[in-house]
Amino acid sequence: MSIVNILMVFFISWWMIFFTMLPVGVKGQHESDEDMVKGTDPGAPVKPELLKKAIRTTIITVVFTAVFWGVAESGWIDFRLMSEKAYS
Repeated sequence: MSIVNILMVFFISWWMIFFTMLPVGVKGQHESDEDMVKGTDPGAPVKPELLKKAIRTTIITVVFTAVFWGVAESGWIDFRLMSEKAYS
């Protein structure tokens, strides 16, 4: 598996995991005890904590990519054979 393939798996996985992490632990303005800011949506997040979510996403993605690379390199699942069967 080349470095380009690994980076592609990492990049695509990072964004997929990041988008699934976005709603975790978010409180809207209507759910918090603080006053709502005029002109904003009541469901707008009070503290989205994007940096924490990006760090968690990166850690999860590194583990996922390492497992994916290990499985691909071990030959336990042959991705090339699967693609050959799909196109024949």
